[in-house]
Amino acid sequence: FYVNDPSGSLFSRWLNGYQFSLPLMTILLVHEMGHFIAGRYYHLDVTLPYFIPAIPPLGTFGAIIKIKSPIPTLPALVRVGAAGPLAGAAAAIPLLAVGLHYSQVLPLQTDTGPAMTFGSSLLFEALSWLTLGVFSSQATIILHPMALAAWFGLFVTSMNLLPIGQLDGGHVACALFGRSVGHVVATITLAALMILGLSLWPGWLFFGLLTLFLGTKHPPTLYEEVRLDSVGYVLGWLAVILFVISFTPVPIGGVALSDLGN
Repeated sequence: FYVNDPSGSLFSRWLNGYQFSLPLMTILLVHEMGHFIAGRYYHLDVTLPYFIPAIPPLGTFGAIIKIKSPIPTLPALVRVGAAGPLAGAAAAIPLLAVGLHYSQVLPLQTDTGPAMTFGSSLLFEALSWLTLGVFSSQATIILHPMALAAWFGLFVTSMNLLPIGQLDGGHVACALFGRSVGHVVATITLAALMILGLSLWPGWLFFGLLTLFLGTKHPPTLYEEVRLDSVGYVLGWLAVILFVISFTPVPIGGVALSDLGN
């Protein structure tokens, strides 16, 4: 749906879909396996990843693992929370670089017809400049399916890193700043999402209301007296940096789809 021209051949549509879906599923799997391996390291009762299907055009609601036992300490919390996004980004970034290499760069004013447009982040801009020699504001970039898959993977990563409740970012914020400060950060983040939803992209309103429904407070660890270690601080702040550079204020715009797979 995102990468195909309906007028293309069956083979070209199959190939584009394959080049999109396989990288995207790989990123999601690596993300969840990061959580799984970190959880098993701390002897937590965690399930293997479950992929959540969705009707077209979404195709998938991502993947999840279920942690059935409480998190014992802050070092365990930050490692379990940060491992997924960091692992997923480690898979998505090279896939995005390769996908951008095979993407088509057109002059900025080129009319490609009605199109769905995808927003940019600091990370995307850096890779675009390193790979293509241009920023997205300087040209029209027709994304290769692999690049688009990596874009979605990093977008999902940034959403998971929002410092709210029991999202990955909520785990990290609780471990770095404590539960009380983490709750304040969650409240501010939720208010910011509402403002962004009203001013830039309505999708943030839906996501903000969803996180509000799920809860903004983080439960305590079993042994709160065990403080965060230096490695935990490094992993936590790496996750914060990843959130900042991968966040996309206006993820999706446009009115229709053009051929994104050439």
